[in-house]
Amino acid sequence: MRIRLFGRYVHRWMAALACGETLIFFGALLLAFRVRFGSWHPIGADSAQDGEEMLWPCAAVFTAALLLSLLSFGLYNSLQTTRVSGTAARLLAGVANGTVMTAAMFYIFPLLWLGRGVLGLAALFALFGVVLSRLAFFSAADGRVFKHRVLVYGGGSRTAAVSRLRRRGDPRGFDIVGFVQPPGESIEVSCEPVLGLPAGGLCELCERHQVDEVVVAMEDRRLGFPGVALLECRFAGIEVTQLLDFLERETGGVCIDMMHPSWMIFGEGFRRDPIRLFSSRLLDVLASVLILVLFLPLMVVTGLAIKLEDNWRAPIFYQQPRIGLGGRTFNVLKFRSMRTDAEADGRARWAQRSDPRVTRVGAVIRKVRIDELPQVMNVLRGEMSFVGPRPERPQFVKELTEKIPYYGQRHRVKPGITGWAQLCYPYGASERDAQEKLQYDLYYIKHNSLIFDVAILLQTAEVVLMGKGAR
Repeated sequence: MRIRLFGRYVHRWMAALACGETLIFFGALLLAFRVRFGSWHPIGADSAQDGEEMLWPCAAVFTAALLLSLLSFGLYNSLQTTRVSGTAARLLAGVANGTVMTAAMFYIFPLLWLGRGVLGLAALFALFGVVLSRLAFFSAADGRVFKHRVLVYGGGSRTAAVSRLRRRGDPRGFDIVGFVQPPGESIEVSCEPVLGLPAGGLCELCERHQVDEVVVAMEDRRLGFPGVALLECRFAGIEVTQLLDFLERETGGVCIDMMHPSWMIFGEGFRRDPIRLFSSRLLDVLASVLILVLFLPLMVVTGLAIKLEDNWRAPIFYQQPRIGLGGRTFNVLKFRSMRTDAEADGRARWAQRSDPRVTRVGAVIRKVRIDELPQVMNVLRGEMSFVGPRPERPQFVKELTEKIPYYGQRHRVKPGITGWAQLCYPYGASERDAQEKLQYDLYYIKHNSLIFDVAILLQTAEVVLMGKGAR
């Protein structure tokens, strides 16, 4: 089962894991100081009480840094399917990165300094503790401790999405107890149990199988919608959910194939109030200035490398028309990563793996996403946001709008340098990819908030560091 937190759906077991690791990180620094100095009071404290007041903020900074670091490496992403070796590497890198962040904070604020060796010991204790917590939680999650038992009311073609989701998704998320065949509806599920209704009806069936949630997936609700039975389930404490809402919650995307306009019209989300617009713009400006200050030397080196590979007359940047907010066209600014004659015939082409048009320098800067850095100028000009759907070329937008339902709705917000679709789906280079990514773009538009934006920015570090989706 997922719980809703700041507009996002988070697995119950993932939230419990984060809470447990918060205590581990906090206790790791306290224990490290105790082991190093044999006392709970920092050196130089005027009194025991003052010492305790200094130590607790240090532990809070260390805890926050490690939590943010693990989040940025995708270690609190319930959709993460990395192998054990990959998870171990991410844990090591995440704890190391969080320790460096803490050391930087201690350097900026000398009052937080605890003495030599304390931070190193705390990092070791934290790493040991987080490994044990992951082993314990994953072992519990593979059992029935965090399993959510789901009964699907329906058996037609729409329910195939639930079966596919269980096969490819997180195995710790939920268990399908079975499917119930509504009156007048054919059964098209083959690998799942089909349950008959007992004399006591749907509520008795749920109690018999310890069902936590009923997902209504009827093909046609006009053929005997079980309103009374579902109402009994609700009063018995069993969740009742529409199929679209269930798929959205479990996948982090909106199922376009099943979506109808009334679901968007009467559903929650899709709000853009003045406070939200102001917070989005404030985040854009602050992040853009920070990126320019931190990465200006790297941008200068990139420009020199592009010049050295081609010639001094070759352009460093390239501008390309893209579709932005409200369908308006603007020129996106990027470091040139392809040959100057990449599209000499004027035809727009999708980027491919091992694209022969990409230069040697271009292959490197694409891999680590350096080619995207100049887009901060588009953000400062207000043409883009840091977080949002990726802007596409006018030729592609025209074709995709004609072929994919609701594709034009992604232009209701500013396009972004990074976004929810980029985190959840690899690089899109076809119409099918565009449709898959649209599901995540619509989910972002529905649930967009400042907290969601910050979480996406943090997790973008995983995309850059791990080279995910680069072409």
